[in-house]
Amino acid sequence: MLPTLRQLQYLKLLSEHGSFSRAAEACHVTQPTLSAGIQELEKILGAPVVDRARSGVILTAAGQEAVRRAEAILAQAEDLVQAARGAGQPLAGRFRLGVIPTVAPYLLPRALPALRDQFPKLKLYLREDLTHRLIAALKSGALDAALIALPYDMTGLDWAHVEDDELLAAAPANHRMAAFDRVDPESLRGDDMILLEDGHCLRDHALAACGLEPPKGVGDDESFAATSLPTLVQMIGSGLGVSFLPSMAVAAGLTQNTPVTIRPLKSDHSSREIVVAWRAGSSRGAEGRLLAQTLRELPPAALSPLR
Repeated sequence: MLPTLRQLQYLKLLSEHGSFSRAAEACHVTQPTLSAGIQELEKILGAPVVDRARSGVILTAAGQEAVRRAEAILAQAEDLVQAARGAGQPLAGRFRLGVIPTVAPYLLPRALPALRDQFPKLKLYLREDLTHRLIAALKSGALDAALIALPYDMTGLDWAHVEDDELLAAAPANHRMAAFDRVDPESLRGDDMILLEDGHCLRDHALAACGLEPPKGVGDDESFAATSLPTLVQMIGSGLGVSFLPSMAVAAGLTQNTPVTIRPLKSDHSSREIVVAWRAGSSRGAEGRLLAQTLRELPPAALSPLR
């Protein structure tokens, strides 16, 4: 006998919720039904998959391995269903798209109206999160595609190019760089550097593009770090330091009405690549490429990126 997809779904939800009652509620069955399904799964596998404790459910080693494999099997099964439903109708029905926070507010306002017009049957579900969590969701089948920025480790993923997003130097309005048309990153080494918090890929892209090391403060802790691009702009405008901002965000109005000077960099690699990524082998790959093509054809933002 082989496990059923339903039994594997029970196990996956049990792992996620840590409780028989909450897992049963999530898959719309009674708790005895879910418990019986798990017991039958254990008989088929020949090993217990969960330990039942007062504090909740704890997966055994066999259970952890079963969950890992179940996620892949369920993702493939869902791909099969979506491929059959969407045959001949690309970007129709449910499509779960992840977007990183340094792209979502600046690209989506232009993208969503175009997607609605071109694909009226598309039901787009959006999730904004950091790159590493979006990639984990892609690989587990929780997302169909994600808008992320390269370079990044893309093992197990395929992707299609959307655009190159130039990184721009940003400083307080009265900063010396306002006198120049372009800025050498080396000239900013003496300034206090403010970056996004660790975990934002833009942080690493900015440092790599400019050949700079992460800023250090007392006790090897960073002197300043921002939680978002709007917060970063406010810190720069307040005179706390300099940083790097994506052209996409500046062109969308991020620094409008703020005392911040923006200048392009004297660097051959001062950009990040925006891509649509999906799990390698996914049946949604063709739709991922179509989505990337649609985004490439969007009109540019109306605002000038320089001030």
